[in-house]
Amino acid sequence: MALSLRNDTHQNDREVDHAVPDLQLASSLQQARLGDPFALLGPRYADLPGGGQRLRLCCYYPGAIAVQVFSRPADERDPHGVLLGNLIQLGAVEGSANGIFYGDVNLPAQAHREIPYVLHVAWPGKNGKLEEVQITEDPYAFGLLISDFDLHLFREGRHRQLARCLGSQVTRIDGVDGVRFAVWAPNAQRVSVIGDFNQWDGRRHPMRLRQSAGVWELFVPRLRDGTLYKYEITGPDGRVQPSKADPMARATELPPATASRVIDDRDGWRWRDDEWMAQRAQRQSLQAPISIYEVHAASWMRILEEEGRSLNWNELAERLIPYAKGMGFTHLELLPVMEHPFGGSWGYQPLSQFAPSARFGSAADFAGFVDSCHREGLGVILDWVPAHFPSDGHGLAYFDGTPLYEHSDPREGFHQDWNTLIYNLGRNEVRGFMIASALEWLEHFHVDGLRVDAVASMLYRDYSREPGQWVPNIHGGRENLESVDFLRELNQTVIERCPGALMIAEESTSWPGVTAPVKEGGLGFTYKWNMGWMHDTLRYVEEDSIYRRYHHHDFTFGMIYAYSEAFVLPISHDEVVHGKRTLLEKMPGDYWQKLANLRAYLGFMWTHPGKKLLFMGCEFGQYQEFDHDKSPQWDLLDDPRHRSIQRLVRDLNGLYTSLPALHLNDTRAEGFSWVVGNDSVNSVFAYFRHGNEAEGDEPLLVAVNMTPVPRHNYRIGVPTGAANEFEWKEILNTDADIYGGSNLGNAGSVTAQQQEWHGHPASLLLTLPPLSTIILRRGK
Repeated sequence: MALSLRNDTHQNDREVDHAVPDLQLASSLQQARLGDPFALLGPRYADLPGGGQRLRLCCYYPGAIAVQVFSRPADERDPHGVLLGNLIQLGAVEGSANGIFYGDVNLPAQAHREIPYVLHVAWPGKNGKLEEVQITEDPYAFGLLISDFDLHLFREGRHRQLARCLGSQVTRIDGVDGVRFAVWAPNAQRVSVIGDFNQWDGRRHPMRLRQSAGVWELFVPRLRDGTLYKYEITGPDGRVQPSKADPMARATELPPATASRVIDDRDGWRWRDDEWMAQRAQRQSLQAPISIYEVHAASWMRILEEEGRSLNWNELAERLIPYAKGMGFTHLELLPVMEHPFGGSWGYQPLSQFAPSARFGSAADFAGFVDSCHREGLGVILDWVPAHFPSDGHGLAYFDGTPLYEHSDPREGFHQDWNTLIYNLGRNEVRGFMIASALEWLEHFHVDGLRVDAVASMLYRDYSREPGQWVPNIHGGRENLESVDFLRELNQTVIERCPGALMIAEESTSWPGVTAPVKEGGLGFTYKWNMGWMHDTLRYVEEDSIYRRYHHHDFTFGMIYAYSEAFVLPISHDEVVHGKRTLLEKMPGDYWQKLANLRAYLGFMWTHPGKKLLFMGCEFGQYQEFDHDKSPQWDLLDDPRHRSIQRLVRDLNGLYTSLPALHLNDTRAEGFSWVVGNDSVNSVFAYFRHGNEAEGDEPLLVAVNMTPVPRHNYRIGVPTGAANEFEWKEILNTDADIYGGSNLGNAGSVTAQQQEWHGHPASLLLTLPPLSTIILRRGK
């Protein structure tokens, strides 16, 4: 990029030699009200008759003692260059406040034309020491930084690499290393970048406004990776806003500190996950087994010996990855790891949509964690929050003194449930900002999917609002048309740019077509959390077993709509907080019955159509409610009863991933058929899971007994196979002694009798253990 020195060759030498900076502009600059600092600061030059150039310079360093101008060194052997002249401090001549330095210097004809000079700025020394000299190129000597095309894409909401356009970018311009800053604040009177490099002084580095897009930009030479910074913004009413973190920051200070941090990731992470990425689309298809371990990274395992600190990404890679893999899960899902000011939100109130939280290490550390997961065959899903953001003063709220990222009307822009602000997704720039955030995680960090939080709150304008508290859409309806358009554009963009990536909706209503393709009028998600199944089945198991006969439909109703969407069955963090009790504690009865109920329920869940998700701690029967400041109760694994629950989940994952009948048709009706669905008196359920029988996938029979009463000689109809396929092998029994049960069952196998039952030509006489799920496979 060529240096853009203003050419004043139309002026005569007298004007060039003796002109004083515009005092009105100087006064506005000193009062931090100058919207265009380039109108005053930086160089103007004129060619001299005998060759060379004459530079008129004006710079602003409030608090500095003196400024000298040197020629730019030709190489490292000439570190200081040649002294060209001393600048005059405006205040010393004209009586105004000091800090503005100006003057004219002559450059020799052979001077380096692009960057002809450097400034040596003398500052008062600290504690009586001699003055300190700062050597820097002039930030106001550089031309326009962001291309018109980039600005056009941003304005249209279609800039998909926004994190490499706005924000802070370590770069090299005209041979000068430094950082380019750019921020969207269209209604601001003035924006300055402040940081540890200028004592957080908003007067020092005012930025240039690119009017076409409302973007402010400035290149600050000689800054580097790790620099801390914010933006100081004067709003349209002339008031200075609280210092703002960079919305596009890709790294931050460790909370509760709130500054953004420059990151130099030009070289990128050296990925070693080519094999995973090549197979990802197949591993994450609708026909693939997907079993998700949901984790709150901050509390999965705390180091009690070190004041209960969280693990960092490197430690999580060493401990979490082998644990999840050893448990047979196919994916990790992390509660939001985007930087967030309040740890008690578990990440669901993020303010830095592009930055991994500094709580766990650097962005490179996070990339390394994802890379390690992939090399061990684990996918990584992140929870992502496009529905709302917190109102912290350093964040997006009233960013440029106006409701920029949020709606101005609180009936549209304020979430009553969470006391947060709602993104104005009808605004091109905000919509593009959020889509670029999604792509940052999927493309830059190789994340395999996003679970989109609170989709229901985005779809309805009257979500959790009373009449008169919401604004209808343009047709007078309750549907949020702007959010619908955003979600469709988001999901279509991900399909086009990130083949095989998952987009999963947390959506709790009956909105049609959440996982239908956009071209068919759907929202375009890959999967939807089956909140109805979760609520119904948990309500069922919370009933005492003697009353379950009256709630039988709660266990069966999910199959009525099981194929209306592509579903994930979620037992998530939301079900074990705020007085809801843990999964184990929801179960009725004494401790033995609680454990047996939990085992039976897990067996039912893993054999029910739909992908699986289980929150940490549930896999071994934690009984204390989730606390984000504490680890799960790992000490329970000293108890063989809880180790048995853990073993059951591991074995269920093993069957689920290895047997096509349990996953191949998770989203298709041919994968499931009822055998016993209406035996409410005995609270018994039985069903088949089917794979591709043409390719040799044997059907599986699942029988569930949700009472503590064993059922002997319970007849269930089954299909017949070849002559040697009348035997059905019991391949899992949640009541087995290895799982802490009473070890009642079917002695490993049962032979079918040629007696028609339930519409099938043969039948089995089974023993159904108390509070159990058993799985049988035809054949030896």
